[in-house]
Amino acid sequence: MARIGQLSKNIKELRVLFCQTSPASSSTRAFVEKNYKELKKANPRLPILIRECTGTEPQLWARYDMGVERGIRLEGMTETQISKALEDLVKVGASLKS
Repeated sequence: MARIGQLSKNIKELRVLFCQTSPASSSTRAFVEKNYKELKKANPRLPILIRECTGTEPQLWARYDMGVERGIRLEGMTETQISKALEDLVKVGASLKS
């Protein structure tokens, strides 16, 4: 994750939604387990919300300035693809500031 330290510069809040048990959320669960500490350490003031709920489709949401939000469905993605999706959300935040 090349832009890990830039999250808090471009994103006001990051939300990860997934099901605790469904196979569709397995990559998202693994991503959170492997990367949460690193993300939080690099962005200590950024709210990173982990929302687990039975039957929830895996999603990644970013909130930017002025209440603008963007979300990406993560179903069927690998951990690498989820990292890329997060980087894409960071790029969106940078483009909104321009």
